[in-house]
Amino acid sequence: MFTPFLRSAGFGSVLLMMALFLGVGCSGKTLQYKDDHDRILRIDQAVESLRKSYVEKDRSALETLLLPSGNLDQMQRDIDNDFDTFRDIQLEFSIERILIEGENIDVFVHWQGQWKRNPAESGTRQRGHGRLAWVGTQSILLREAQGDLPFGMGTRASLNEDPARGQAKP
Repeated sequence: MFTPFLRSAGFGSVLLMMALFLGVGCSGKTLQYKDDHDRILRIDQAVESLRKSYVEKDRSALETLLLPSGNLDQMQRDIDNDFDTFRDIQLEFSIERILIEGENIDVFVHWQGQWKRNPAESGTRQRGHGRLAWVGTQSILLREAQGDLPFGMGTRASLNEDPARGQAKP
């Protein structure tokens, strides 16, 4: 019953046209979103560079990530205090969500880390969530940081210490 249709040259042509149509239609999506994909990769690299420069205590690398007119003076002071307070910093960032509106980028992160004054101590372990507000398309720069971020752990650790610790109990 369907044998004459299957044998006809028309059916082969229809299959070939469908295959070409699907191939051309699917390949177009990759090119359509390439710029967005590349920008998201740059955002991810910027977040990783922030983490790495903090862990490695690289002030100059950190400063290249900051928008000069940004609202980051307190964060920079907190980071400098951490660099002076701790000998070893371990930190992990997990990006939870990225919101992009034009040039503005909000990156919501979960973080966890460990800060040690010397290698023999167990150190301070903390974790939290925060928002890193970046700006840019080709060059991604941090303009603001909000929430419970890891920067300033030196101040937090000193506030949590018992001032009477180390003194003999009466």
